[in-house]
Amino acid sequence: MSNCTEKEWILRQETLSDGRSFREVGEELGLSPVIVRCLCNRGVKTEDKIRKFLYATPADLYDPMRMKGVPEAVELLLSLNPATRIAIASDYDCDGICSGVLLKRGLEQIGFQTMILTPDRVSEGYGLNRRIVDDAVAEGCTVLITCDNGIAAVDAVRYAKEKGLTVIVTDHHEPQEELPPADVIVDPKQEGETYPFSGLCGAGVAYKLISALYARVENGDTNQYDQLVRSDRADLLNGEYLVLTAIATVADVMELVDENRILVSYGLKALSATGSPGLRALLRVLELEEKQIRASDIAFRLGPTLNATGRIASVEEAFSLLLAEEEEEALVLARKLFAVNQERKELTDKGTARGIELVQEQYPEADRGRMEDVLILYLEGVHESLVGLIAGKIKERFNHPVIVFTDGTPGDQGELRLKGSGRSIAPYHMFNRLMECKDLTVAFGGHAMAAGLTIPKENLEELRSRLNRESGLNPEDFVEKLMIDVPVPISYLTEGFINTLDQMAPFGVANPRPIFAEKDLKVLRVLYMGKEKQHVKLVVVGKEGTQVDAVAFSRADEFDDYISETYGAEELKKMQRGGSEVRLSLAYQPQINEWNGMRSIQLSIVDWR
Repeated sequence: MSNCTEKEWILRQETLSDGRSFREVGEELGLSPVIVRCLCNRGVKTEDKIRKFLYATPADLYDPMRMKGVPEAVELLLSLNPATRIAIASDYDCDGICSGVLLKRGLEQIGFQTMILTPDRVSEGYGLNRRIVDDAVAEGCTVLITCDNGIAAVDAVRYAKEKGLTVIVTDHHEPQEELPPADVIVDPKQEGETYPFSGLCGAGVAYKLISALYARVENGDTNQYDQLVRSDRADLLNGEYLVLTAIATVADVMELVDENRILVSYGLKALSATGSPGLRALLRVLELEEKQIRASDIAFRLGPTLNATGRIASVEEAFSLLLAEEEEEALVLARKLFAVNQERKELTDKGTARGIELVQEQYPEADRGRMEDVLILYLEGVHESLVGLIAGKIKERFNHPVIVFTDGTPGDQGELRLKGSGRSIAPYHMFNRLMECKDLTVAFGGHAMAAGLTIPKENLEELRSRLNRESGLNPEDFVEKLMIDVPVPISYLTEGFINTLDQMAPFGVANPRPIFAEKDLKVLRVLYMGKEKQHVKLVVVGKEGTQVDAVAFSRADEFDDYISETYGAEELKKMQRGGSEVRLSLAYQPQINEWNGMRSIQLSIVDWR
């Protein structure tokens, strides 16, 4: 049976909090009632909240001094000698890279000397460790600041304190039972936090700390740090630092609501005009120069390219790119990162194909009902940095929580260990479930939708058994839900209407691009596109006689199988010749197609039935 028939279509039917109609509020705000309804579907249910959602500016960001630990961190930093050497303990993913560069730039602009230290992904794994502490001490650092990690580094922070370092932890991950003994902890998820928004990424937390630090320097009673005039600092906060925060927020798959929406909206604008040689070179290599940059460009192109170095190459190359000051040097580095990401894609595709084969071997199509709630896969020979990407793709294929393991570095006593990474579905809080199995792990961390862990190889089957025995999931949780925002006839679509949808951008987690649907569209013909005829284009007509093209990329085989199974192979042939009477309901996203100087309305097919 075709995968698309497994989705359950659900029409969102939210209502505004005050009982007003979508049309009434739309007229008040100068918006299409369709947009008001789409925003209502995303929980934005009052006129004031809609106004804030669409028109908030950086001036609407919350005061960073309201975040627990920020006032103490600022005062601690400003009590130091300006010549103090600070070690920044970062992570090797895009959020860690961006937050590390942001802190480095931000601290150096007021006089501190800094260096960035990261763990080796393969030999050391995630987070602050003793080797990083030793390197910081050897380099003459007296202060260590973590970013995008540290909240779970109890042992490493304790070791840093024993070595005489002052430690500030900045992180955004979930705290565990014991907090590290740092001098200051800044993490909007820690107990007792009253900051209005807890959904910042690591770079978002770093941005808040630097914002508070700059404000204190400008308004304080000391001039020792005032190496920049006020306008320079404002430019950095609204330019380079905002760009880094936006990239990290999207790449780390944070919800694009509240402060994140503001940071990303204005960060995207700043990215298009960035003065950073490294980012300009990266945009050029990715063919994004002089184009309107969208959140999807970060999610699928820019973010993965920066991420790739920390996966299968040296993360130092990503830092070097973002810190580059010469155009020629930056272009060489950008091209190298692009090549690394291409290699990463190929390795990920191979690992994903093998993982899907394992699932299909164990659970043939007829036996899918026996599939374990949580899929635990062991893939030999896969680069350990890719297991999270592979888990995500397998999760998308089967709509089950997935944890993929591969061989890790042996323990101190030579015991075999596995490195794993998991991706979850909405009903399954992966972090909480793994907390219940913490005794089986050497180390782990994460949040509701993703986690990373290391386990002794001998514990693999016990982990599989426990997670599945107490999953808390039921069969309905595995049925993929397709949320339809509004039933919109294709006759309603105009270029003007489609352009107005961009008022809701940037799109991403918690603010997906709207999905519309129409029933009983007559399919006049099916065409195939692409070098291998892998894309399908339908010519469809609505009840009012409106005719449009509807495309589905890389789904030609899936569409052909569906039509053959549902209507018969002969009907598919008629459709290919242009003589079919088949009618389909389409879930779609409208777009403007430009080809050879011509513009036309086109549907991007999300699903059919």
